[in-house]
Amino acid sequence: MKKSRKREAQKAPAAIAKPRRMTSWAIPLAVAAALLGVFWAYSPAFHGVFLFDDNVLPFALPNVAEPLKNWITGVRPVLMFSYWINAHISGEDTFSYHIFNLIIHCITSGLIFVVARRLLQWSEIEEPRPGWLAGFAAALFLLHPMQTEAVAYLAGRSEALSAMFFFAAYAVFLCRKYSAVSWGVVVAVLLLFGCAVLSKENAIALPALLLLTDYYWNPGFSFQGIRENWKLYVPILIGAVGGVAFFWDLITHATTAGFALKDFTWYQYFFTQCRALFVYLGLFVLPVHLTADWDFPISRNIFAHGAIVGLVVLLALVAAAWHYRRRYPLSSFGFFVFLVLMAPTSSILPIRDPIAERRIYAAMLGLLLIVVDVMSRVKIRRQALAAACAVVLLFAAGMTYARAGVWSTEISLWEDTVQKSPDKPRVHFQLGSAYYDAGKCDLAVEQFQRTAQLQTPNYNLLVDWALAYDCLNQAGNALDKLHEAAKLEPTAHVYSQIGMVYAKRSEWANALDALATAQKIDPSFAITYVYLGGVHLATNHAAEAVQDYQHALALDPSIEQARQGLEQAQARMRAGG
Repeated sequence: MKKSRKREAQKAPAAIAKPRRMTSWAIPLAVAAALLGVFWAYSPAFHGVFLFDDNVLPFALPNVAEPLKNWITGVRPVLMFSYWINAHISGEDTFSYHIFNLIIHCITSGLIFVVARRLLQWSEIEEPRPGWLAGFAAALFLLHPMQTEAVAYLAGRSEALSAMFFFAAYAVFLCRKYSAVSWGVVVAVLLLFGCAVLSKENAIALPALLLLTDYYWNPGFSFQGIRENWKLYVPILIGAVGGVAFFWDLITHATTAGFALKDFTWYQYFFTQCRALFVYLGLFVLPVHLTADWDFPISRNIFAHGAIVGLVVLLALVAAAWHYRRRYPLSSFGFFVFLVLMAPTSSILPIRDPIAERRIYAAMLGLLLIVVDVMSRVKIRRQALAAACAVVLLFAAGMTYARAGVWSTEISLWEDTVQKSPDKPRVHFQLGSAYYDAGKCDLAVEQFQRTAQLQTPNYNLLVDWALAYDCLNQAGNALDKLHEAAKLEPTAHVYSQIGMVYAKRSEWANALDALATAQKIDPSFAITYVYLGGVHLATNHAAEAVQDYQHALALDPSIEQARQGLEQAQARMRAGG
């Protein structure tokens, strides 16, 4: 008889209770208000231009017309596929890109509601609060200004898209019918997890979150649930080995992140993150110093910049969360969720920029769980608490609207960033480039000068500085900077620019000499032949100019200047010039 009961228990694992349905006319009204609010909040960025890292992504490069297989060959094929769709919808018009970002954000917010609702129900929060508390968590996730970088910044889509698949996988895991996962749940979770990782690598934290969830809630502070769900964890373990192999080159050889980074070591990065985590926590509570490029010093040792204080406080918080895990399970769980989801970018794997606001995008879930747990324990009237929540959301929406406006143009973004990180060279360089693109060359020169005061001028700075001088018709200063750049890196590009400036001064011999040098360095650099065609056309050598422009177009058919020059040279030949 005992044997029969044991078999019956194995066939029918304990069911996980489902949350009671929310039935209220206020629900669709709240959803509609949230959607209207978020579209209004992000509307200033809807037609924002390509910014910063956007300009090195495929949709901003001449290869935009290449076949899909060329887009998705790399470490983030799902992300690149989404960009490919936008590129074919609107090309260089950014509107569809921004709408896609916002739709992804809205879907992720809906998944936050599902996740928070289930976790609130498991933590035995009395009805009717789980529903509206989960709604508040989702709305705050939707409207919090810290999320602006992941939504208004097109390159930030990697965070939002990865998080969407991440939370979809987590929601499937949480909303399963039984405590032991079925093979159907396993397949769904693994597929969604794969899409998340192939959108951005930091989704690798999902297995740790699943283990943490099973330990806390299935059935509660035990390893029983983990043992029951071996069907899920064994494939994940196998996949982890393959994932490490797939991303190994990125981890060990990437120039902006990974253990090959020469700016600092893994332990120096860890010391720095012991401080950085508290910046994220502070900005979540009071997001008043948001910036696109933080000037955050590296802790080269445990005592530098107070890293030891951050480490001690962090360890104390971990100890407190563990000690009070049974008394305050949701808050304790939320704190560990925050640490787990921040770990891929804020632990020991060095990243050149120690702080970036978009990194908290998914990890905000943990902080929201702490907030709603505290709110569930507040002993005030529900109407008063609801009013306070409404005020918080309105404040958040207003700040997001203002922040989205900052992300709408290059100049507004980098002027804001320079104001908040005045001693960081890169932000002055980016602002100078933005001014130059806008034709404000005098302001560009000022920013390039400031950049040179903060760091030793490199090749890129010298070339852009020279072009700004050329824009102001200060050819002497332009040539001085270009020759400095040529000493650092004698490229075809810099010598073609030298030839271009000499040609503007009608110094034809010097121009031809510089362009000849550019040809020797790189015969396939198309712009050289555009400038060479211009020199030949200006010196009444139309036949040579035709050959130069044709050569340039053969190398790069997208150069409109070469096409126009060819038409002029051919017209000159027909006229007998």
